[in-house]
Amino acid sequence: MTILQTLADHKWPVLVIALAVYLTQKVYQYYRLRHFKGPFGTGFSGIPHSMHELGPACQEWFRDVSDKYGPIARIGPNLLLTSDPNVWSQVNLKAGYKRSDWYYQSFRMEHGRDNVFTDTNNDTHDERRKRLATGYSGRDNKEMEPSLDACLQEFLTLIRSKYLSTESRAVKVDLAMKIQFLTLDIISSVGLGKKLGLLEADDDIDDYIKSTDQGLTINSQVAALGLGFILKLPWLGKKLIPSPNDKRGFGKMMAKVNSFVDERTAPHVDHSKRSDMLSSYIRNGLRGDDLRIEALLQIIAGSDTTAGTLRGTILYLISNSRVRVKLQAEIDQAVRDGLAPAKGEGIISNAAAKQLPYLQAVIRESMRVWPAVTNIFPRDVPPGGDTVVTVDGTPVYLPGGTQIGYSAVAMHHDKALYGEDADVFRPERWFETDPERLAAMTRTNDLMFGYGRWHCLGMPVAKIELNKSIFEMMRNFDWDLVNPATPWKAKNAAGIFLIHDLWVQVTERDG
Repeated sequence: MTILQTLADHKWPVLVIALAVYLTQKVYQYYRLRHFKGPFGTGFSGIPHSMHELGPACQEWFRDVSDKYGPIARIGPNLLLTSDPNVWSQVNLKAGYKRSDWYYQSFRMEHGRDNVFTDTNNDTHDERRKRLATGYSGRDNKEMEPSLDACLQEFLTLIRSKYLSTESRAVKVDLAMKIQFLTLDIISSVGLGKKLGLLEADDDIDDYIKSTDQGLTINSQVAALGLGFILKLPWLGKKLIPSPNDKRGFGKMMAKVNSFVDERTAPHVDHSKRSDMLSSYIRNGLRGDDLRIEALLQIIAGSDTTAGTLRGTILYLISNSRVRVKLQAEIDQAVRDGLAPAKGEGIISNAAAKQLPYLQAVIRESMRVWPAVTNIFPRDVPPGGDTVVTVDGTPVYLPGGTQIGYSAVAMHHDKALYGEDADVFRPERWFETDPERLAAMTRTNDLMFGYGRWHCLGMPVAKIELNKSIFEMMRNFDWDLVNPATPWKAKNAAGIFLIHDLWVQVTERDG
């Protein structure tokens, strides 16, 4: 008698046993996290979380959950969500926590190959960071600012030559797209030593932006449905994940980046005389496919996140005349004081931009109100469990194996920390006179770049880019919305906002 025949002959007892085992597992999962409250059904099913992850604004659901159920809430049978900066800092700093496989490995860009973002093994992740850190910091890249300046000047020239409006003629331009051209050219220039050339072409060459948006959307869907394991299958995963051999889509961008890397790793190239991130990686021992995958990651991550912050900042400045006028007054004074070259004679230095207090407050406030990355980035609690302490000093025990992520919007819109007007764009809050409150605000604001071993490697480049770009965009031009009622189209995919149709009119500023 075969096993299948035996099972068929005893199907009802088998089904009862299977159902009993399933229900026992569900009851156990519910029971171990029963003290954490959450939306209906989340104690037994991950469906509510998955459904919102598949939508265009999951960050708002995370915020609503945190607002309703407290600083640590339940959004799945084994998944918690925190909006408490103390808790999230501890989760990212304490030994034993690791990135959750189901989430991060859904974002692999090549079959069977991790990068510094998708690697969930702490030891190999830390080793990757060591090889990459010097390049990202800029210490190995003395040409970082000049390369960035050249791209920014090309952006200003593009706007001035093709998209200026006058009293007699209105010209509209999708600023969301042009900003992405800028950030892609910057990160490819400082990262690979060679621009992708979108600003020069004034076009999404080979559908780089379109294919990246599609890739992030697919990654987000895979993570939401918990299907990351499928990507590991040798026969199916290879068909589902893009390949450099693809004739279109994301694979075309992979092929382009790989070609840049191959040019630079040719035997005759002397990396001791090159000054960019790629040369730094090579000098620090990255080779072959690992080098290619990290080069691709820096293009994707370094472009979309900074573009999102730049778009958000400009939109908030356009929409708030009081802040815009005040910032432009500081900018004009900086030029008069010699902190920046005269208009048309060069780009402000990062060192000078950091001395402008209102500019720095605007950047902090825009990142707070419109965080560039808003997904939960879950971590696995160490097997033995852990006790974390909340902002108000309450100890909370997290059972081992539980997964915990965070709500960026809830954390950075916390009225207890930022005041009753926390939902409002008000840069003046960063001139808080209470030193303890200001320190708490700043620490929390900095968490959007991660913390501990998972702190964002690209933060130094991003901050330089934001300092210079916002100064020069607001120094050179005035920006006005074409469609104030619907200023843009924004969709959350993998925690990153895919933003399109930010249509504006641009006019030259005097001075």
